[in-house]
Amino acid sequence: MKRSLYLAIAAIALVAAPRVSHAQLGALKPIQLGIAGGAAQPMSDLSDGAKLGYNGTVAMAINLPFIPVGLRIDGAYNQFAAKVAGGAKLHVMSATGNVVWRLPSIGVSPYLIGGAGLYVPAVTAPGSASVSENHLGWNAGAGINLPLTVFKAFVEARYNSYSTDAGSVKFVPVTFGIMF
Repeated sequence: MKRSLYLAIAAIALVAAPRVSHAQLGALKPIQLGIAGGAAQPMSDLSDGAKLGYNGTVAMAINLPFIPVGLRIDGAYNQFAAKVAGGAKLHVMSATGNVVWRLPSIGVSPYLIGGAGLYVPAVTAPGSASVSENHLGWNAGAGINLPLTVFKAFVEARYNSYSTDAGSVKFVPVTFGIMF
């Protein structure tokens, strides 16, 4: 009797498992485009001279079939105002290539993200010329996908770091976005 019960449970699991995984993969488009925005928190030495800033991001995700790993290319713009009066601002544009690892779950989907790319900071101040440089940097963070009917919403935070001759610049944008 127990043996037939185990066989029945195994048969149901074998029939149901492909349907569950097929349904999960069907909701994941191979290529997605997205936009995001939010606050950018200066960290380390940057927090000594800069206030809380803002972030805007455009993204293209490439979701690989049958594995929980995907790729994402992001273009981001971050701006920080100086804590001292005078109107100086730090603008950081970046283009990064990232690996996204989707963690197993039901409903809300957590993920880890990290990668490297080009960071282009520029300092502007009233009455002086803008100065910009190119630096290689990296980012790492985590997020949560919120599946909706037409698009997928996400919330994520990423630690960004790049080095300059004067030291390193670190900040954490916390963004809310949508992927189509």
